[in-house]
Amino acid sequence: MQLIDRYHRKFEYLRLSITDECNFKCNYCLPDGYQRTHQKQFLSQNEITNLINAFAELGTSKVRITGGEPSLRKDFADIISQISQTEGIKKVATTTNGFNLSKHAEQWFEAGLSAINVSVDSLDANTFNLITGKNIFHKVMEGVEACASAGFEQVKVNSVLMKGLNDNDLNTFLAWIKDHPIQLRFIELMQTEDNTEFFNRYHLSGQTIKSILLKQNWICKIRHVNDGPAEVFTHPDYVGEIGLIMPYSKDFCSHCNRLRVSAVGRLHLCLFGEEGVDLRHLLQNSSDKEQLKKTIISALQEKKATHFLDLGVSGGTPHLASIGG
Repeated sequence: MQLIDRYHRKFEYLRLSITDECNFKCNYCLPDGYQRTHQKQFLSQNEITNLINAFAELGTSKVRITGGEPSLRKDFADIISQISQTEGIKKVATTTNGFNLSKHAEQWFEAGLSAINVSVDSLDANTFNLITGKNIFHKVMEGVEACASAGFEQVKVNSVLMKGLNDNDLNTFLAWIKDHPIQLRFIELMQTEDNTEFFNRYHLSGQTIKSILLKQNWICKIRHVNDGPAEVFTHPDYVGEIGLIMPYSKDFCSHCNRLRVSAVGRLHLCLFGEEGVDLRHLLQNSSDKEQLKKTIISALQEKKATHFLDLGVSGGTPHLASIGG
């Protein structure tokens, strides 16, 4: 059994949320801060083990641990360790807001974390504070530096592209990555259930950045099988790289290779699509593994060809933190 959908897309990449809590107030995601809307407990380590074992047997080789902010869980390092030790899992990554990074980067690396993405929406401390609601820019940047010291070969830095807020930061970012092994990823602002007005005001196409890069002789890299959705560009004069995630671009979904499981055990076939399929009743005992695998495969056959974002359809996702972005 393998994770292949009706459109012959193969899924070897799982994004697993372990909490939907976040301690930032990013204006594009949780402008009013985290508001818990359910009383459910987040997935336990035992449930996570049973889930990852099933996905690994279905061909998953990469797992990204997400949130909310995943490091808010006190057992985060233990979760990294158990996933990294699963047979068949070759890469364990995470995405973090960097709040706990300077203190724990080495611990996470030693636990088995092989790749890390840090959200840094601006290299200007005041703009960073304006976007995130946290006046801790220098602390987050210390965390980025700590990753290099801990042993991570490359740090990816995510920046949500917003017109009039941080779109003028490109030259500053380019100067930074000229001598640093950073992959800077500009992510297009995406419309969700609760941010239509904000989206209409601040959305800017990533094609704007792509045009600038091509004029400056940046070259697009070949995508590997379990890579994420970014178009990655390199330049002979730069140590770092630029990645562009452009969900509104033509054929964006044709390369989809990832599934999502929420912090309460629901399988989501798309970040923008449906309410998800409940897997939690099949995560309590390892003896349910075969039924779990069949349920995942069956659900995958309902995955649509595209997310229809370009048509203004934002699905049932209230905000990006709710199922791990």
